[in-house]
Amino acid sequence: MTEAVFRETTADPRTQAVPLSHLSLELGHLYMEDFEAGPHRLREHFARVRPWADAARAAAAARTGGRRPRISTCFLIDDYFTRFSSPAELVPLLLAEAERAGLGVDYLARESGCATAGKVPVAQAVAGRIVEEPPPGSYGLRPPAAQTGWLANGERSPVARAPQAMKTAAAWQPPRETAARRHSVFLDVELWSEDGDGHRTWSCPFLAAVWQLARLGLLRNEGEAVLEAHPHTADAFPDDWDELPALVRLTPRADPFAAYRTCSVLPNRFLPVEHAVRVILDQTEVDRAALRQVAERSAREDAAVPASVADRVSYVFYPGP
Repeated sequence: MTEAVFRETTADPRTQAVPLSHLSLELGHLYMEDFEAGPHRLREHFARVRPWADAARAAAAARTGGRRPRISTCFLIDDYFTRFSSPAELVPLLLAEAERAGLGVDYLARESGCATAGKVPVAQAVAGRIVEEPPPGSYGLRPPAAQTGWLANGERSPVARAPQAMKTAAAWQPPRETAARRHSVFLDVELWSEDGDGHRTWSCPFLAAVWQLARLGLLRNEGEAVLEAHPHTADAFPDDWDELPALVRLTPRADPFAAYRTCSVLPNRFLPVEHAVRVILDQTEVDRAALRQVAERSAREDAAVPASVADRVSYVFYPGP
């Protein structure tokens, strides 16, 4: 006899799916000093970005086998570490210089949204998903990243200690990268810092890792998508950054913000930060349901993505200030 099984619908967790482009193309990730330098700095930046953006589009088209690729562009503004100017003054200047170079910005994001989006503590939630890779032969002597705020891609050098009486000091040992190829490129990343009151300030690499997860459509909070785009419908932009949504859709019919892959065109001073981003992504347990959704959809579209989240991220670094 077959027994009926009853289950409340609320017992099955639901993970919201998000629309996906083939490529999320970042046209800039600049800071206060870049904007303070004036319009010519932005003009120079977009002029250097243009040929690489065209190349990224061509590569995306090649991967889709001749079909029109869905490509969205985005730009990230730092309003987390320093508040400067206002959206009303800065955003029109930014868009005008991008247009001058023949580039359109579909989505504008505020970096503070990678820390907290509305009432969702995004960065804190991602930090809770960090699963450190224990280096081969380690014995748990290193405090966890959740305690120290530091994450490494291998084994640190042992801490030198004063030898006990009648014993010699331990010999110095170099740090070792876990996945080294012949020689190590060891990196120790600061995820956050805290002041005397326990207030946490997230690091630039950690927020950049959150930004990549958002662009890959892999951020969820209790199954709901995080950093959803709000359409810009007003005639002007607000005078205060807090009045601007964390993610704004500037182009009404833009392809989806999130994508199977990302590409960022950045000045080469960002290279150390983005190396740190890869270390973080490699040790972050991403929402499995979100990963499964992306895998199933990309398979249906014959647009396979790498199993490694970090390998879905690419860059072009140009020389410059």
